[in-house]
Amino acid sequence: MTSTGREILHKMKVKAGLSSSASGDTGKGKSKMSKHITHGYHTVEGKSNHAMEDYVVSDFKQVHDKELGLFAIFDGHLGHDVASYLQTHLFDNILKEHDFWTDTESAIRRAYRATDAEILENAIALGKGGSTAVTAILINGQKLVVANVGDSRAVMCKNGVAKQLSVDHEPSREKGMIESRGGFVSNIPGDVPRVDGQLAVARAFGNKSLKIHLSSEPDMSEQMIHNDIEFLILASDGIWKVMSNQEAVDCIKHIKDAHSAAKNLVEEALSRKSKDDISCIVVRFR
Repeated sequence: MTSTGREILHKMKVKAGLSSSASGDTGKGKSKMSKHITHGYHTVEGKSNHAMEDYVVSDFKQVHDKELGLFAIFDGHLGHDVASYLQTHLFDNILKEHDFWTDTESAIRRAYRATDAEILENAIALGKGGSTAVTAILINGQKLVVANVGDSRAVMCKNGVAKQLSVDHEPSREKGMIESRGGFVSNIPGDVPRVDGQLAVARAFGNKSLKIHLSSEPDMSEQMIHNDIEFLILASDGIWKVMSNQEAVDCIKHIKDAHSAAKNLVEEALSRKSKDDISCIVVRFR
């Protein structure tokens, strides 16, 4: 692809609220239905020996007479192809479910499973890697539905206090489930618990060679957006390895611009020597 082609592709992605594969990708937007709801994202490539593996969705979408805020962090491992696939397919699959509007949780769970099945069916093209996912869907600015697999995290600020809305799927935490599927959890090699000594998360999309011992079933939570809810942070573990939930909230609670807040949080993680890819979305509700 020519440099001009890459520039056009990048501009299209920024306009669509999609971000990936470049150090310092960034963007922002706001709700048309609720003018005081804004969002911004910022990503930085880590200091590892591989290309950027984080992918982001941060956008508002009109569906009939309703508005959906679609926000997600996909943190790939052993390659970026699964994360890229999730970026372009997962929300579409969720919204195609017949009962999305009437039973949102069931629709999301079904779409997560169906999307993982698609990824496994296309393993030859998408490779042996996988990806975590944390997704947040804001319905008409009033209800937030969060789902996640892996260790990317959603944290809400309520009256200045951090509230985690997702679950970190660590192998040590899910050891019983992994062993019941015939797998094992080991700290060897390395310094953290890994599924079959290989993968540091217990749930993920893809990873065909490990899938028999892994789950792609999301944990889910719902949150009504009342006046005491200030903002939401979605971020990959490049932030959470070096900051607690409350530290992240305290770092940006004085910053009213969502995009500036996301960038500030990434820069704070870098100052704390985070070496992983870092992706962050901030959604401000007031």
